[in-house]
Amino acid sequence: QVQLVESGGGLVQPGGSLRLSCAASGNIFSIYTMGWYRQAPGKQRELVAATTSGGTTNYADSVKGRFTISRDNAENTVYLQMNSLKPEDTAVYYCNAKPALFRWGQGTQVTVSS
Repeated sequence: QVQLVESGGGLVQPGGSLRLSCAASGNIFSIYTMGWYRQAPGKQRELVAATTSGGTTNYADSVKGRFTISRDNAENTVYLQMNSLKPEDTAVYYCNAKPALFRWGQGTQVTVSS
């Protein structure tokens, strides 16, 4: 069973940046398309970015041009670089496969506020 541990969240002012990390246990990480999801209070969880095992990426329109997803298969880690953050990016951020196959981790809180 793959376990996922997200980190890197925090409080940041509008226009700021954060880099999230997701460490996955197990040695089968590299074969999966991995994604970053987020869930804001009162809203459904949504996929914001994904990367295939070969590194092809895609993004939700709301984050395109501001967020960058990347992965290090040797380290079983996927990253999300978030720039030009907006208050509407406030949410708990999670990683998982796309589609979500693994048990959800605890997530990491991102709060964008002045």
